[in-house]
Formats: sequence, C-alpha cells, structure tokens
Amino acid sequence: MAKEEDDDNLPDKDAAKEFYARYEPKEIIGRGISSTVRRCIEKETGREYAAKIIDLSQESQDGVDTHTMRDATRQEIHILRMVAGHPYIIELQDVFESETFIFLVFELCKNGELFDYLTSVVTLSEKKTRYIMRQVLEGVRHVHSKCIVHRDLKPENILLDDQLNVKITDFGFAKVLKDGEKLFELCGTPGYLAPETLKANMFDDAPGYGKEVDIWACGVIMFTLLVGCPPFWHRKQMVMLRNIMEGKYSFTSPEWADISDDPKDLIRRLLVVEPSERLDIIQALNHPFFNTMAIKSSGFNARAKLRVALACVRAAVRLRRLPHTAARALPLADALRDPYTMRMLRKVIDGCAFRVYGHWVKKGEGQNRAALFENTPKTELKSLYVSNLSR
Repeated sequence: MAKEEDDDNLPDKDAAKEFYARYEPKEIIGRGISSTVRRCIEKETGREYAAKIIDLSQESQDGVDTHTMRDATRQEIHILRMVAGHPYIIELQDVFESETFIFLVFELCKNGELFDYLTSVVTLSEKKTRYIMRQVLEGVRHVHSKCIVHRDLKPENILLDDQLNVKITDFGFAKVLKDGEKLFELCGTPGYLAPETLKANMFDDAPGYGKEVDIWACGVIMFTLLVGCPPFWHRKQMVMLRNIMEGKYSFTSPEWADISDDPKDLIRRLLVVEPSERLDIIQALNHPFFNTMAIKSSGFNARAKLRVALACVRAAVRLRRLPHTAARALPLADALRDPYTMRMLRKVIDGCAFRVYGHWVKKGEGQNRAALFENTPKTELKSLYVSNLSR
C-alpha cells in the first residue's frame, strides 16, 4: 500500500496482526470522533470491504471513557449479528478486537450515504422515493421483528450499494427491548426525534417510548426525500422541538404542488404525535403509495406488438408537429417577484443552492436550504435572475 499522510493514524502491526493478515487497508473513506473508516481488500478473495477502526487507546473527544466505548461497541456488534442476513441491512463481515483497537469489517457501499445522494439530486421523484422508502421500511420491519429499536434512523445512516439499494447502518443507539419495555434515554438526532422521545426526557410522568419512534423517523426521511428539506426545521432549536412535539408541519411550500396525494397521506399517518395512532410497519408497507399495478404476461403476441409499435410511430410524428413548449418564454415579472414558485426554475435554484452550500445538514442549521428563500432577493440577485432568464 502506498504511504500516505493519514497512515500515522493506523494502529501498530502487533496489535492488529490478525486483521492485517487477512485484509489490506486502503484509503480513508470516512471519519468519526474516535474512529476511521477505510476501504480494504480481502487478500484471499480480492473483494472490497469497509473497515471501521475504533481507537480505544485514549479517551474520546466527547468524554466517553474507553470502557464505555468498548461496551457500546460490543453491544452494537451483538445487535448487528441479530439482524444479519437481511438485504436492506448492512452486513458485518468480520470483527477483530485488541487492547487498543476494534476492527469492524462491513460490506462496502460504493454509493455512500443516502444523504449525499439526496444532496446531489436535490429531491427524489415519487417513483424513486417509493423505491427507497419501501426498502427502508422492509429493513425496519426486520429490525423490529427482532424486538430491536434503531433510534437513529436518518439519511446519513442509510447507505446505498452499487445498485442504489438501501443498507441501514449505524446501530450505535439501537436497543433490544424486553416485552412491554419502554425507554427514557434522550438519544438520536434532533430533527428526527419523535415527540414521545422528547417527552420522556422532559416530563417525569411520561410513559416512555418504544419501536414507534422508528416509524416517526421514516416519516421525516420520506418528507425530506420528496422536497429536499426536513419537516420540522427552524433556526431556533427550541422552536423546532416544539413543532415536533405538536406535530406541526405543512405541505404548503411550492414543491408540494407537484406531489400527488398518496405520499402526503402516508406522511400524515407516519408523523402522528400519539404513538398508538401512528401506522405500524405493516400498515405503512400496505399503504396505497406502495401499491403498484402488476402487469401479467400472457405470452408473445406478434400482431399486438406490431399494433403498439405503429401507434408509437404515429404518436411520435404528431408530437413533432406540435409547437415546442420549451420555446415559451417565462413571464419575467413573475420570475422576479417569486422565482421559487415556478416549477421550471425551482430545480435550477435548488441545484445551485446545493452546490454552493454543500451538505447543509452537516454544516449546522444555519446552512439549511430551507432558509435560503425566506428573505426578499436583493438587487444583485434579481439581476442574476434576469441575466440567466435572458440566455
């Protein structure tokens, strides 16, 4: 392996000789507070994997001691083995543990996080959202069937493989539930927390929470995939948390005008404040949004195929004779007054915003793209719109 400046972060050969005997680590593909993720090659087969190297040699930056970190990692390994074998859950290939390091070898998902994919495409179509969310819910159903709650479902913890299939990952907050057990710890990511999680932390008489919190998180994810921004975002975190506890969100932004009723209805039934009234995982998968017509094949029919081909040719000829809609000019006054309400411009604006601001969630709430259009455009921005429209 070529020497690189990051190699001084690798553990010594003596402590990791078993790992190094089987795998050859390559470039860094991710970092955590006390861990590094590297692409690696299995020497015997040549297959690629992702190795998460957890450093236990010193206290982590967030104050977690080595003993606690080791126990938490062992608990995550136990849960990963419980949910192993499902196509939409990350597969743990190998584990190596030494005094100072733990090596977790996972299948490699070359398309990275769902979050990064969303960043690149801005929003997902209903068809693509259906494809992604069906797999997420199927994965969650398997997790719940093992009496496990994930507690940190979000686009950053959903990976995509070579065929853009979902792989749910990061079970660091996951918990095995006993019959009737309720949880009270506050853990997860603020924008994806369910109301009952917040109440369990705020009120002494709160009943706690269970697997329903994952259903709520799926609703937040689905909302975000369709329009590119989360449902409960606000500059002030306390306002955001209040909106979550009240289930206060809306479909009034311009993006929702292009989206049909079925996905909106499913989101409404997932983002229900009262957990007992929220859809369960089976009901969610049986929602009309996921029901697609299956076309039955009755064998090859040459005459029918020819009729379809001729109809397609006639339709193509007629379409060529129609005036081209792209030649129509956009009303300049409307574009200057409120460009974001115009479907033709909205994708362009969103795409530019993502390229300028990058990973808006990871850079903090100040970078959230939902805030980009709350202020009236200044003269310079209006000039930019005019120059772009005139091209």
